[in-house]
Amino acid sequence: LSFPEAVKAVAERTGIPLPEPVDDVNYQKNKKKKEAKKKIADQVIDLNRIALEFWEAELQKKYAKAKAAREYLETRGISEETQKAFHIGFSPDSWDSLLNLLKDKGAKDEIVEQSGLVSVKEEKDRVFDRFRGRIMFPILDLNGNPVAFGARAMGSDEPKYLNSPETPAYTKGRHLYGLFQGKNEIRLKKFVILVEGYLDLIALYQHGITNVVASLGTAFTSEQSKLLSRFAKKVVINYDGDTAGIEAARKAIEVLLPNNFDIKVFTLPDRADPDDYVRQYGSDEYNTQRGKARSYLQFVLDHALRQRNILNPRHQADALSEVLPVISAIRNPIEKRSSFDQSVSSLMIAKPQQTELWRSVKAGSLPIENILNKQIKRATQAKITVAEQHLLELLVYDSELQEKILPQLEESDYETLATALVFRALFEINEKNLVISRENLLELAGDDETATDFVPLLLMTEPRREPDEAIDSVLHEAENCVFTLRLMAISSRIAEISQEALHAEQSGQEILHNRLTFEQLELEKIKRELLNRIRQT
Repeated sequence: LSFPEAVKAVAERTGIPLPEPVDDVNYQKNKKKKEAKKKIADQVIDLNRIALEFWEAELQKKYAKAKAAREYLETRGISEETQKAFHIGFSPDSWDSLLNLLKDKGAKDEIVEQSGLVSVKEEKDRVFDRFRGRIMFPILDLNGNPVAFGARAMGSDEPKYLNSPETPAYTKGRHLYGLFQGKNEIRLKKFVILVEGYLDLIALYQHGITNVVASLGTAFTSEQSKLLSRFAKKVVINYDGDTAGIEAARKAIEVLLPNNFDIKVFTLPDRADPDDYVRQYGSDEYNTQRGKARSYLQFVLDHALRQRNILNPRHQADALSEVLPVISAIRNPIEKRSSFDQSVSSLMIAKPQQTELWRSVKAGSLPIENILNKQIKRATQAKITVAEQHLLELLVYDSELQEKILPQLEESDYETLATALVFRALFEINEKNLVISRENLLELAGDDETATDFVPLLLMTEPRREPDEAIDSVLHEAENCVFTLRLMAISSRIAEISQEALHAEQSGQEILHNRLTFEQLELEKIKRELLNRIRQT
């Protein structure tokens, strides 16, 4: 008996099932494909290594543009030692210097064209260097092989950053800049700092903060998350403090959570980026700020609530749309429930709405847009205030009253109300001398569910005064409604400012904190005056 036959006989006698035989033909085909692909990838890496060494050498040359590149790096505080650690180079402002070098080294044309080091203009049958007159940042894999490059313009050239395309050696979203240099320190410290850009990482690294990686200027991906989980389970995100950076941080949190990371987030005072901050204040102050990092959930909630009136149903919907995807990404059921409870409490979601939202979050039935639309429709119907409804009922059929009251209304009085778009439609109808009708109101209010539900009910109301009745009978009521709406808007803004001021104080933004405190005091004064005026009427 042959060995396979003997194994089969023993298996039959003992009742042990054998695995299905491998389709040897397909296996061999796939194996050959993988080997061929790896061979091409290795050849691309070889060309990248030639380019890396060429650009490193170019950076040290004496001609004017190479000197300007060195001066640029010096102004960014990047030492020669750090330049060597990250193999930073300079691509000469030439159309074919690298291309000619690769040809001299015997590189095959088809591999050169697949490498991402050159650009190909097929209509003109032209091949030329992709990177010209730029600072070069090699992207290394875990073995230190250069798989791609990022290139930064020194002056006003566009684009500011130019990156390698995908190649047989490089797939976007599968690598992390600086991981090769920092992996040992990350394992040792058991946490990693995640930043956005090359220069952020290099500045921190040079100041002794080496457990850091950068997401290569693109959206953080699930592949990068899995890669990072091999080295640490704690992540501190330090993206830029502008709107784009905050949104990118929130998206990164969603991607990190499925891999069970312990996540904290911090932004630097005055929205500084890590590069500028650590060069100005040093590593000790940077680490002090890192020590103030918030939990990922608090970070998400703080920014979801910022500049929103949470009593307004539409604002609630916007805030929920930012928070719920994060909660849905949490894998631990206890943490998920706890985070959900904290979030709906902060967002002041009513109990009946919480139940349906939790059911969907728990089941992972995302997107949650349909649920939110239903919930907010109900919330909107329930949260049209007495003052706004009464004012609209007074105004809708009374053009004379509109002429007196609409000029008194400021946009801030109604912009956060459930019926804000109905007010805007009424303004436009008044300005254009249009007829008050269901069609005109709904068309001008746009695709708004509140208007769709509310306008027909509004038009069913009777005029609040007879044609020959003096306007004084309704003017006083309407003015009181305006004062009440203004008071509500001011109270809401005071609550927002209070929260923003607390955040500014906690993050060390003293100038912003002082400005917000002053604004709050001014609004408190206006609020008192309004209250007195309402009491006197």
